[in-house]
Amino acid sequence: MFTSLLIANRGEIACRVIRTAKRMGIRTIAVYSDADREALHVKLADEAVHIGGSAARDSYLSIEKIVAACKATGAEAVHPGYGFLSENADFAAALDQNGIIFVGPPAGAVEAMGDKITSKKLAAAAGVSTVPGHMGLIADAAEAVQIARQVGYPVMIKASAGGGGKGMRIAWTDAEAKEGFERSKSEAASSFGDDRIFIEKFVTEPRHIEIQLLGDQHGNVLWLNERECSIQRRNQKVIEEAPSPFLDGRTRKAMGEQAVALAKAVGYFSAGTVEFIVDKDRNFYFLEMNTRLQVEHPVTELITGLDLVELMLRVAAGEKLPLAQKDVKLNGWAIESRLYAEDPYRNFLPSTGRLTQYSPPRELASPPHSFSLRNDTGVYEGGEISTFYDPMIAKLCTWAPTRGAAIDAMQMALDQFEVEGVGNNIPFLSAVMGQERFRAGRLTTGYIAEEFPDGFTGVTLDDTALRRLAALACCSAYALDTRPVDGERLSPGNGAAKTRAVLIGDRRWDFAIHADGIEYWLSEPGGTKLLVETGWKPGMTLASARVDGELHHVKLSRVTGGFRLRWRGADLVARVLLPAVADLMPLMPVKVPPDLSRFLLCPMPGQVVRIDVREGDVVESGQPLAIVEAMKMENVLKAERRARVTKLRVAPGAVLAVDEVILEFEAV
Repeated sequence: MFTSLLIANRGEIACRVIRTAKRMGIRTIAVYSDADREALHVKLADEAVHIGGSAARDSYLSIEKIVAACKATGAEAVHPGYGFLSENADFAAALDQNGIIFVGPPAGAVEAMGDKITSKKLAAAAGVSTVPGHMGLIADAAEAVQIARQVGYPVMIKASAGGGGKGMRIAWTDAEAKEGFERSKSEAASSFGDDRIFIEKFVTEPRHIEIQLLGDQHGNVLWLNERECSIQRRNQKVIEEAPSPFLDGRTRKAMGEQAVALAKAVGYFSAGTVEFIVDKDRNFYFLEMNTRLQVEHPVTELITGLDLVELMLRVAAGEKLPLAQKDVKLNGWAIESRLYAEDPYRNFLPSTGRLTQYSPPRELASPPHSFSLRNDTGVYEGGEISTFYDPMIAKLCTWAPTRGAAIDAMQMALDQFEVEGVGNNIPFLSAVMGQERFRAGRLTTGYIAEEFPDGFTGVTLDDTALRRLAALACCSAYALDTRPVDGERLSPGNGAAKTRAVLIGDRRWDFAIHADGIEYWLSEPGGTKLLVETGWKPGMTLASARVDGELHHVKLSRVTGGFRLRWRGADLVARVLLPAVADLMPLMPVKVPPDLSRFLLCPMPGQVVRIDVREGDVVESGQPLAIVEAMKMENVLKAERRARVTKLRVAPGAVLAVDEVILEFEAV
C-alpha cells in the first residue's frame, strides 16, 4: 500500500477521501485554487499545495499543475474524486508516465467509456441493452433537427463528453431541438473542452437507475446493487436512494450482470457506475458508464457496509477484492439528499455568498440508534459559496431498516439542518419527503416538473400542523416576554394565565397560556387544551418541542411582532399579539410590491453570454432574450409576453448580481 495520496479535487468529495485515507494511515495532500485558500479540504489534509487561479481551467483542470504538485510533495498516488479530471484519460496516462498511481480505472477504459458515443457502441457489442438513437457526430443545428425527426420526438440531446447534467437538453419540437443543440454544444465546449453532440430517443416515464461496480486488477468485477436517482432538476440528481423501490430481484440481477459484462469487455477495475434508463415495464437501456466514484456513493455504502474509497485505494495498490459476489449485502434502505446553494422558489437558480450559519444535525450510527445519519460536506460556517464551482453544500444521508423509516429520518434531519447566508433547497427537499407520491415510490425523471408544474412555491400545511406551529410561536413569545434580565424576570411569572392571539396568514388562534418550567399549557376559548414541551430560549434558532406528544424541530427567528417559522417545506410568519391588537389587524393597509414587469432581471449571479434582441425589437412570449452562464450552466431567459425592448442595460460579458436589470420593456 502506498503511504501518500494527493486528492485532485475540492469540496465534500476531497474531504470524504481524506477521511478514509487518514483512517488507513495514508498521508493526505490537498490542492487548492485562489478561491479555495480557506476551504475545508485544505484544513483537513496533512499538506496542501496552491495550484492556480479560481477558474477550474487555471487550477483543478490543469494536468501539468497536478502532476507538478505530486512531484513537489512526493505523492505516490492520486485520487481524482468526481468531476474535473476524474474521467480524463490523458490525466490517467500522464500520472502513469510519471510513475504515479491513478486511483481509478485504466486509461483505456476511461477513454472508451468517457466518450458516450463510443461507449454505446461497446455496450451494444457486449450485449447490453441500449437506447435507440444517432451515435454519429452532428455538424450543426439543422442536421440535429433532421436527426431528431428521424429518431422521433421527444429526443435527448447530449454532449459526448458530458456529465453532471451539463450539455444535456430534452427536445419535443424542431425549435427545441435547434436551441437545445446550440446550448448543449456551447456548454460542452465550456465545461469539457469537447463540443461533440449526439441524439437519442427520450424514454417517456423514465426512471434513472444505476448499478455500482467494483473491480480489481485480477479480473474480478462485482455489482453492488443499484441506486435510484430519478429525482432530478436540470438533468442533475437531487435525491438518490438505494435500493430502488421499483426493481424486482430478476431485473436487478439482469442489470447487474450486464453492467459487469460491459466492465469486463473494457478491462475495467476500480469503482465505476453503469447508468440505465428504465421504463414503466422494467425494460432497461444503457445510458452511460461513469468511470469514477459517484456523488451518490454513500447510499451504496450504507446498504452494503462497504467503504468504496478504501476499496478503491486497495485496488489501486494491486490488492484483490476481499469479497465475492455472494458476499455483497443489501441491508435496509438509504436515502441521500443533496443540499445545494440554490433558490428552489426561483427554478433552483444558483446562490452564492457567505455561510453566516451552518449547523447540520448530529451524525448518528446504527446501532445503537434505530437509524443512522451521515453528512458529507466540504463547507463550514463562515465559508463562502463561490461562482466558480458546483454550489453543493452537503450530502445528507439516512439509513433505516425500511424505506418509510429512512424517509422519516430524513424529514427529521432536514428539519434540524440550519443554513443561512445563501439560498438553499432544504424547503424543497423537505416537501418531497412529505409527498404521498414519493413515499409510494412512484418516481420518474420528470418528477419535479410533474409535481411542481408552476415551480416550487412552498408547502401548504394542514390545520393540525398550523395550530401546532401557532402554539409553539405563542410559547416562544411567552418565553421572550418573561426572560430574565440582570437576574430579574421582565414579567412577574407568577403562574397567572396570559392571553395571546396568534395570526398566521388569515388564520387566528387565541390561547390562554400557563407555564411551568419547560411545560406550557395552552387553552383555547372552546376549552381545547394543548401541551407544549420546549426548552427554547431567546437567541436559539432551532426550537425543538413536543406538541401534544409529537416531536417537532422548527427553525425559528424573530421578526417584528412575532416569529418566522420554517418547517417541512413551509415558510411562515406568526404574529403573536394582544387580542385587542389582533382585532385591529384587518384594518391595517397592505403594502403592494413594486411592479417590475417592465424589466428583465438577472435571476442568478452570472455572466451574460449573449443578448438576442436589440432596442426597438418587438418580442413574443417564449422568445429568447439573453443567455446567462452560472456555475458552468447556460440559462436561456425568455420573454413572458409580447412587448417592445426599449433599453439594453448591459452587454455580453457583463458579470451581474441577482436582480440586476438586463433590459427594459414597454407594452405593445
